[in-house]
Amino acid sequence: MTILALLLVLVYGLCLSFIFCYSLIQVHLTYLYLRCQATKHRPINPSLLLTPEELPRVTIQLPIYNERYVVERLIDAVAAFNYPANKLQIQVLDDSDDETVTLIAAKVAHYQAKGLDITHVKRPSRTGFKAGALQYGLTTATGEFIAIFDADFLPEPDFLHQTLRQFNHPRVGVVQTRWEHLNSHYSLLTKLQAFGLNAHFTIEQTGRSCGHFFINFNGTGGIWRKTCIQDAGGWQADTLTEDLDLSYRAQLRNWEFRYLEQVTAPAELPATMPAVKSQQFRWTKGAAETARKNLGKVLRSDQPLLTKVHAIFHLGNSSIFVCVFLSAVLSLPLLLIREHWTPYFYLFKSGSLFLISLVGLVLFYWTAYRQTSKNRSVSIFTFFPRFLWFLTFSLGLSLHNALAVLEGYLGIKTPFVRTPKFNLRTPADSWQNNAYQTASINLLTILEGLLALYFLAGIILAFYFRDYGLLPFYTMLMLGFGGVFFLTLKHSR
Repeated sequence: MTILALLLVLVYGLCLSFIFCYSLIQVHLTYLYLRCQATKHRPINPSLLLTPEELPRVTIQLPIYNERYVVERLIDAVAAFNYPANKLQIQVLDDSDDETVTLIAAKVAHYQAKGLDITHVKRPSRTGFKAGALQYGLTTATGEFIAIFDADFLPEPDFLHQTLRQFNHPRVGVVQTRWEHLNSHYSLLTKLQAFGLNAHFTIEQTGRSCGHFFINFNGTGGIWRKTCIQDAGGWQADTLTEDLDLSYRAQLRNWEFRYLEQVTAPAELPATMPAVKSQQFRWTKGAAETARKNLGKVLRSDQPLLTKVHAIFHLGNSSIFVCVFLSAVLSLPLLLIREHWTPYFYLFKSGSLFLISLVGLVLFYWTAYRQTSKNRSVSIFTFFPRFLWFLTFSLGLSLHNALAVLEGYLGIKTPFVRTPKFNLRTPADSWQNNAYQTASINLLTILEGLLALYFLAGIILAFYFRDYGLLPFYTMLMLGFGGVFFLTLKHSR
């Protein structure tokens, strides 16, 4: 029993140590972000402005799979780009097998009649999913640069002018822009997603860029130099995050990536829990797969030590869900052990790492929240409720995401599952009766419900032993797993 108890404490301490190191990395990125603010709003260098004659030929790729609700508005938005028609090619890479095909065909014919170079590209099979579609389109792409937009995006007409001026050096391979959210106020679920994504698209991307660390193309809302894609080995479908994979392969080939926080690409957030889960699964498992594929190459490269450290936590950031879930589940038996295992009480002091980590995360998300709020005088009193709900929401997804991460590290392959989009702009819009509504009530859903009860028991034990240190943690875990369980049931009807 003593050996088992010691083992549990050691695993618990290792998980908290990883969370602590992760929070230190986030604090460092926050520091880099704040340091870079002084240069962010400098006037545009006249040498970066392109004359009409200097504008390069651009291919816009629109990878589509069953997007009947949003595909028409995407094509309309791209067709409205204020860019010379004789230097623009649009590829609608359509893998759909529903009425989306007919909608695309009609739109393409409409803009072809207006003289636009737009093609409806249908592959023989959906091999390689999105990565396969992008690589297939690349073979007939005539542009020197390749802009990519997912189906739910609505780029501004001047998008190309704002991004292309950054390719002022032949080794600049990618320019990525910040995502904005068309429906962030649709529900509490979309508000919390926006809260988390805003931190990535401000602090993380800008901080990594300013620190000259590896950053990533986010799969959409950015533009590639075609020769960069080709030099890095092209799009490959052996991970679920083909964008992150190609980003690392390109940067290992010494291509430069630039991130533009001030240029935005609006898009739609998933509005149902099954849709959120499918997106989270793809992102977290794909990151683990990409780490499995590329992290060794990074560590063996001649990159600076600090760059390698940041790459470890960049590629391995989804592992945070494994550590959070294990530390949460183990905290209950450790609560019992602590009452009867006094000789090694000092080992439990590792729990203080969680509080220190929390302070770092508060600083990270507070900085992002202030930076992305339209009202720059936002109060800490409006931030903390949003932060606590976000933390609760993340805890509730920890089992789901931890399983995805483990599958990624173990090399278990699963197909690319798209995140359905419903064209929801206002709270009056409804996702119900949508053709892409997915049912996801399974064993995992049941386990999430049981975990809500498990942490309810933790609350009871905290009062029983009069040990209230983890009571807020247990409360958030109970609400998080209970909320994910409830919304999964509600949104799967």
